[in-house]
Amino acid sequence: MSLAVLFSRARNGVDAPLVTVELHLSGGLPALAIVGLPEMAVRESRERVRGALINSRFEFPARRITINLAPADLPKEGGRFDLPIALGILAASGQIPEAGLRRFEYIGELALSGELRPARGVLPVALAARDAGRSLILPQDNAAEAALVEGLEVYPATHLLDVCDHLIQGNRIPAYREQPATTSGPDIPDLSEVKGQPHAKRALEIAAAGNHSLLMIGPPGSGKSMLASRIPGILPPMTEQEALETAAVLSISSQGFRSEEWKRRPFRCPHHTASGVALVGGGSNPLPGEISLAHNGVLFLDELPEFDRRVLEVLREPLESGRITISRAARQADFPARFQLVSAMNPCPCGYLGDDSGRICRCAEDQVARYRARISGPLLDRIDMHIEVPRMKPELLSSEGRPPEECSADVRQRVVTCRRLQMKRNDCANSLLQGKNLEQQCRLEKDTQALLFRAMEQLGLSARAYHRILRLARTIADLGQSDTIQSSHLSEAIGYRRLDRRE
Repeated sequence: MSLAVLFSRARNGVDAPLVTVELHLSGGLPALAIVGLPEMAVRESRERVRGALINSRFEFPARRITINLAPADLPKEGGRFDLPIALGILAASGQIPEAGLRRFEYIGELALSGELRPARGVLPVALAARDAGRSLILPQDNAAEAALVEGLEVYPATHLLDVCDHLIQGNRIPAYREQPATTSGPDIPDLSEVKGQPHAKRALEIAAAGNHSLLMIGPPGSGKSMLASRIPGILPPMTEQEALETAAVLSISSQGFRSEEWKRRPFRCPHHTASGVALVGGGSNPLPGEISLAHNGVLFLDELPEFDRRVLEVLREPLESGRITISRAARQADFPARFQLVSAMNPCPCGYLGDDSGRICRCAEDQVARYRARISGPLLDRIDMHIEVPRMKPELLSSEGRPPEECSADVRQRVVTCRRLQMKRNDCANSLLQGKNLEQQCRLEKDTQALLFRAMEQLGLSARAYHRILRLARTIADLGQSDTIQSSHLSEAIGYRRLDRRE
């Protein structure tokens, strides 16, 4: 038979669209043509495939070979199509049987020796293959990642000959069954190591319970970064769906997915010199940025005013929508970005405004105003909680003679109980409440509503801040196991809007 058809997958954001690999052998001068919008790495596969077939003791047909990667309008990149192209040539030339090829999907780069090298972005491929009802043949080094998808038969191979034997004789490659163990993350810093700061710890617990964004304001050395690094230790464990979404983003990124990261909430901390592309993603072939790598985890921006203002402004849309769309002339990629924003800043350029340690702030009022103006009002409006983190007194830094601090495990248990209540009631965290669901779950009594109206008038709050206070009060009420939002819950929520106060 001079025609062979196989299935593979391309990469488009976190999606893996189907690519049908069609190979046809015809008469004429020996030549090999690849059509279907292949990029340079795909066009170069003809030399890799030729070398792999010859060194594996197969005959490379001295005929005109046409390879079509359909659909024709979908860009194809990388060496992932080497394996299906090689198998298609063998099937079209009659060196392996064509029957049974369509039961599998194939992905993998070939070395000139015929060995299989790992491909990037295997997890989206595995998810799509399972949904299509086909098994997946791929390099051995990608097997653990693909096996994360339940209900998929994964056949890992180390060499082109292994795949050919499996297709000819059947069941020569055993299905991969090993599942990665869930890591408990013993290296995550514990909250008990933070001395004092009860107000900030309470804010961290509320933020973790309702998935609320948080801004900490305080002088240098007050513990803002230390507190932020403890948040992953008090967040609820990831669900299977959340873990797959996060692993899929890591799989297509430049750093790749590692099995030890399975079911561990990401904690991303980009430097303040990061560009907009580094933060949201981009490139000619768009890759995910920091906000997508923090999906279902924490994005910590330290020294927030030191970031370029234009870079910070790109956070406004994903904070609301939980997704980011990157458009280029040739393609458009959509990445998930449902992250929890945690940030920190000093109260002024020198950092000692209002500090009671004896350090004198020498910043003029206009300097302080310019410093804070680096963060736009619309962005601040989208941050649920603004809290002060004061400098601790020296006697509070010693553990001698003081009761032990509460550990992350105890706080996490309360957070898990609160989040479980929200998921049962809302099917989402409180920070994601919208529309009628928000009105129903955050209904206020008349006296409590009057308190909120007075706060809006005195602080000049926007409608967005109004709804964020309601969501925050709902989380505080849930932590207190209260069915209704009381005045105390609402007052505490309003108190967390530090930068809305008129000085």
